[in-house]
Amino acid sequence: MFIGASRCGPMVGRVAVTPRERTGSPTDLRVTLGGATYPAVEIARGAAYEIFAVEQGDGFFRDERPGARYPYHRFVHASEIAAVTGRADRAGSEEPDDPLTAPLHRAIGWPEVHSRTQHPGAAGDPLVTAVRASARVRRGTRMVKHLSAAQVTAYLRGRLPHGFCFREYDVAHLRTPADLALLRTEAENGRENPDVAFALRWRATDPSDYDVPTTDRYPGLVTMPAHDRMAAPVLGTGFAPSGNHVIPEFVTNNLTDLPMPANATLVAHTPDGDEVILYSFQPEQRGWLRMAGPRWRHLLAELPDISPDQEYVQVADQPTGVRLVGTYRGEECAAVPDPPGEFRVLAMTRAARYPVDTLARRNEYGRWRDAPCLILRQESGWLRLRLCRPDPESVARLGAQCYERGVYETWAPLGEVVDRQVVDHRYPL
Repeated sequence: MFIGASRCGPMVGRVAVTPRERTGSPTDLRVTLGGATYPAVEIARGAAYEIFAVEQGDGFFRDERPGARYPYHRFVHASEIAAVTGRADRAGSEEPDDPLTAPLHRAIGWPEVHSRTQHPGAAGDPLVTAVRASARVRRGTRMVKHLSAAQVTAYLRGRLPHGFCFREYDVAHLRTPADLALLRTEAENGRENPDVAFALRWRATDPSDYDVPTTDRYPGLVTMPAHDRMAAPVLGTGFAPSGNHVIPEFVTNNLTDLPMPANATLVAHTPDGDEVILYSFQPEQRGWLRMAGPRWRHLLAELPDISPDQEYVQVADQPTGVRLVGTYRGEECAAVPDPPGEFRVLAMTRAARYPVDTLARRNEYGRWRDAPCLILRQESGWLRLRLCRPDPESVARLGAQCYERGVYETWAPLGEVVDRQVVDHRYPL
């Protein structure tokens, strides 16, 4: 028997909410938590709920938003909810992601599962392995990567998804900047506004783009010393370090860049738990369209080198690095991913956006001083490299710098990089 869970707490009687139970509104949706029933609002298509109360209870905090109907609210994951009532019909809505599950056991409760996920020595534990295997990425899964303000600017300027990330389903209940701080991939620099948190959200093009950062797959990240790493350490269990939550983490395969899917969004989170869409990616226009209205313009002012009044941010062309290519009637073309079901020719006019016949992610790899690397770009006889399997020895030998959690890059003379090859990672259609 399996049960779903996301946080520490009693396991017995906790059941993952089914897709048909995930809809409602502030007026008709009710959820049962800890034997009490509360009005609620669905979050992330039922992955979590915002629940409301007249009196402050355990985990509730005051709702400071203008026009709040209840004085207190809190956010809970769907796996903590015992029952949902007042739901509406959600026929035709997207399939929810699989909940994190654990085998039911008389002697091992959820606190013990959490404890094991937080110890590197438990990386090969069968129970930890079974729980981690229940977190799956499928085509179209909503992925999220939490960012600093400077990282948001970098994505607006053309950076692509890479490195550590999470399924939105697993972190949907973490809504405030204080809660989201544990998921950051960049160290605090003292200039960050504690009242806002940023994130990139996109749909997975294919499960093969993502790997699990366990000890057997990325041993170097687990053993990286504190002075050579950024943000939280990598435990090697496949779970993020956390004192309260069990959060499966992912890393892009070989730490590679991934093509930015259509309609990816850059979002902000406020202390009240509001999520604000700041920008949406438009691949045919090669840029980010501003979505935030005047009410949220102050959030854009947090982004360095980005004008809050700028409605559109153009992405510069990248001469090297990752590309998504396809074929249409036997001719190779640039392609656009719009998962889960649409992959098309990159074209400005809608009539020319034909569905591609084949699809592949194209990367260039090489070796420098016996270390496998992803080639990001070339400038004046030098290559920008990212280590595919960083470890303390190769980081020191190559003089690589940590730019965010798990990501190490360096420059190498063009003539010293050997075994260069362009690799097409093909996706099934």
